[in-house]
Amino acid sequence: MDAVVTAANESLLGGGGVDGAIHRAAGPRPAEAGAAIAPCLPGDAKATPAFDLAPVRHVIHAVGPVREGGGYGEAEVLASCYRRCLEVADEVGARSVAFPAIATGVYGFPADRAARIAVATLRSTPTSVERVELVAFDEETATLLDRALADHAAS
Repeated sequence: MDAVVTAANESLLGGGGVDGAIHRAAGPRPAEAGAAIAPCLPGDAKATPAFDLAPVRHVIHAVGPVREGGGYGEAEVLASCYRRCLEVADEVGARSVAFPAIATGVYGFPADRAARIAVATLRSTPTSVERVELVAFDEETATLLDRALADHAAS
């Protein structure tokens, strides 16, 4: 992959879950680079070099919505995350990008709905990215992503 997406917080300093794992694997420099371009607001994404994650060249930090009951535009913010990630990937020249499920962990977005939003947004957003991989943390998420891919293909 040319780039990996991490479900970040607004500070871009690293956190838990996927974001923490990426920051631990990449060393301290992504947090330093993130601090220099923070804040990153919900629905947006910003890139830093991948540092010690070679051969990955870029980490794209995406800030998802915190679930507040569903009536505050969270779905639109989540879709914006995926669109912005592809735009940022285009800006840095990435041709392949790996995506985790954004906002489904501590941010509380329902994983089934998030999978459908991810697939629909990634498939409908114009981009130069040639390869997208959806990476699941667990079997449940993998099943939801597979279902969303199949449903989208059938529609």
